[in-house]
Amino acid sequence: MDTRNVVKPRYTYQAVYRYLLDSIEAAPRDTEQRLPSLRQLAQRLNVSVSSTKYAYALLEDEGRVYARPKLGYFTRVSSTPLHAVRTSSLLDTVYASARQPGMLALSSDAPALLRSLEQPLLMIERELSRQYPRTQAPLYQPFGEPELRSVMAARYTCSAHRSWQAEHVFIGSDLRSVLELSLRALDLEGKVALVESPCSWAVLRQLQAARMTIIELPLGEDGRFDLQQLRQLLAREPVHLAVLSSTANMPHGGQMPAQDKQQICRWLAQHQVWLFENDGYGDLCFQADAPRYRDHADPNRLLVFSTFDKLIGSEAPFAYLLCRQHTGQLQQLFLARAFRLSPIRQKAIARLFSLHRVEQHAQVLRTLLRERMQHMKALLDTHGQGWLRCVEPQGGASFWLEATRPVDMRRVFERLLQQRIVIAPGALFSQRGLWRSHLRLCYTLDWSKDISHALQCLVKAIQAEAQTP
Repeated sequence: MDTRNVVKPRYTYQAVYRYLLDSIEAAPRDTEQRLPSLRQLAQRLNVSVSSTKYAYALLEDEGRVYARPKLGYFTRVSSTPLHAVRTSSLLDTVYASARQPGMLALSSDAPALLRSLEQPLLMIERELSRQYPRTQAPLYQPFGEPELRSVMAARYTCSAHRSWQAEHVFIGSDLRSVLELSLRALDLEGKVALVESPCSWAVLRQLQAARMTIIELPLGEDGRFDLQQLRQLLAREPVHLAVLSSTANMPHGGQMPAQDKQQICRWLAQHQVWLFENDGYGDLCFQADAPRYRDHADPNRLLVFSTFDKLIGSEAPFAYLLCRQHTGQLQQLFLARAFRLSPIRQKAIARLFSLHRVEQHAQVLRTLLRERMQHMKALLDTHGQGWLRCVEPQGGASFWLEATRPVDMRRVFERLLQQRIVIAPGALFSQRGLWRSHLRLCYTLDWSKDISHALQCLVKAIQAEAQTP
């Protein structure tokens, strides 16, 4: 490997780690490979021995390599064939495959991979750890740290009529738990839910777990609903809950016009339907001051939910919700769940917001996302060969692509899996089996890989599937 082309991260050991990881993934996994010694690698990459030692230690912790006394480091032989990760669930198969070493995941939607706030977060956490020494019995706040709840309430307050208080904010360990408790607190389990389609797989899975009847309303290519169809549906069906994206629709990437959102909110209020606004990508819309449903919704039937990791990174895995009503039921359920979340980590996240670091970071991240989106679109135009219909997204970290000929993307997924490439078939984002010829293609991926080749493999797999009887 030509080390002159290695992009050096902030810390030298990270560059060494990436160099070794690329070498390991490029080698056959069914035979053991001897790796350079600490000193040899240090000389090859012109770094210190301590950097190479730390990089090897990380790989050893991950189970990718092991050390033999007096002999050095060796790769571990993988005895697990690719098909072993397949399960009865397409979703589980996709995510298990994407996490296998050596796989190129075109399916991982993680905006913060381009640029995260993890280093500032951990620095602030270390500073706070000195200010707040550990006690023998740490006091975990069941609803989230007061400082973080206050900061999030202030962040979502935009006027005297659209204001939030800390008591309206609840912090949980992950999105699944927050949604589960929300549905239970509002007595929505087993009721009818309306979702935009395609819809987040995480939302669909939780609604299914709550035994809800799910009605999918397809989005058009322009990112809009058929409003007449929606009006008739609300008049005909006993809908209790609507789950909608705040700005750009995810994973579709389209954007609902402000007048449509106003009309939808009027109809939801008329039929007393709870609106769950998914704000996970709210800050990642490319349009400045994009309209949000919460600007027009009935505040007494509004719940906003999101996570921190899309902006900050994986070191901030917590989810949160804002709701003015039924706070007593929410408090009771969150208290019973007794989330044991790191108080220092929550204080550090709050400090990032209060110092406006998150707001500044979001501006930079949106620029990076737009640049990567345009680069990926150019590659799709070059290698698509007319087999993929591509609509430029209005935000987020992925394209919603459609094959121009009828193909089952599940089968395309199976073909690509044998080439160690993972895609997200459109079927993941529908309970009814819609979007069979679609896929989500992310542009927050490992750009050190040969993405052009991966896209060529994708098109060839689509061609082969289209020609299969």
